[in-house]
Amino acid sequence: MADSLPLFPLQAVLLPGANLPLHIFEPRYRQLTVDLVTGVVPNRRFGVVALRPSIEHEVTDVAQLREVGCSAALRQAKQLPDGRFDIVTTGDRRFRLLDLDSTSAPYLLGTVEWLPDAEQSTVAAESVSMLAASARSAHRRYCMAAWQREDWTEPADDTELGELAHALAADCLLSLEDRQRLLEETRPLHRLRMVGKLLNREAGLLSALRAVPAPPSEFSAPINLN
Repeated sequence: MADSLPLFPLQAVLLPGANLPLHIFEPRYRQLTVDLVTGVVPNRRFGVVALRPSIEHEVTDVAQLREVGCSAALRQAKQLPDGRFDIVTTGDRRFRLLDLDSTSAPYLLGTVEWLPDAEQSTVAAESVSMLAASARSAHRRYCMAAWQREDWTEPADDTELGELAHALAADCLLSLEDRQRLLEETRPLHRLRMVGKLLNREAGLLSALRAVPAPPSEFSAPINLN
């Protein structure tokens, strides 16, 4: 069943469970924030969807956006004296973008269908456990190459299989294309294999270059993207 969801196109990919702080200054997204806070938009949720490369500044066609995005739940909103907002959101549910409405509201509205994980075929519990351990090991390798120990944490031991890959990738500095591939993958075991390969690759590059990114704490401030 299709739903309508306000959209916030970004040069970024939001993963389920990941936090995304935003600095809101453009009038249309100020209005969206007001509508989220006051309940005009149900459940304080909107959609984050990545932009495709384009020479156009304004988004008016669904072809300018990636097919799969993620809903964002508004957690905190602080209005500044000049009407801007600093907000914190958390990724919630994936969706497939079916259509775009750029005229009915000050901000974009998308017709979306929710995108659950595919049903998993029967796999031996031992194989699943080994795959999860391998992905966690790749995450530790990446984080140890990138940051100081106090700057990162591991997902909880009881993290569900369907959530684990997104949790491992949440704070890692993967490319937009890599994050989009993880977002679009609906097979949990394939997603775990994918994130393990990506994090091992990135850890190897960091070690070879002897260069490290800024720690996750540096990205807790709102991001200027609208």
